[in-house]
Amino acid sequence: MSRKKDVSTAILERKAAPNRLVVDEAIQDDNSVVALHPDTMETLELFRGDTVLIKGKRRKDTVCIVLADENVAPNKIRMNKARPPSFILTSPQHPI
Repeated sequence: MSRKKDVSTAILERKAAPNRLVVDEAIQDDNSVVALHPDTMETLELFRGDTVLIKGKRRKDTVCIVLADENVAPNKIRMNKARPPSFILTSPQHPI
């Protein structure tokens, strides 16, 4: 027998969004570079040096270059605080 999903609590469940990351303070002062954990880069199909489009909360777009960093947590992105604090990460080469 198949189990039916309870729709009354469906709004409480969090959707899986691998391209939604939490911002962490950058070590460098370079505004055009973001750092991701290598596993996150593999999940998002990104390579070192790829350009990504960061879409902010207020529809502001920013283009950055991705670098791998082992010291970044897998669910975080390290970027300069001059960037938007809430964003969605997309790649021109691999649309998400």
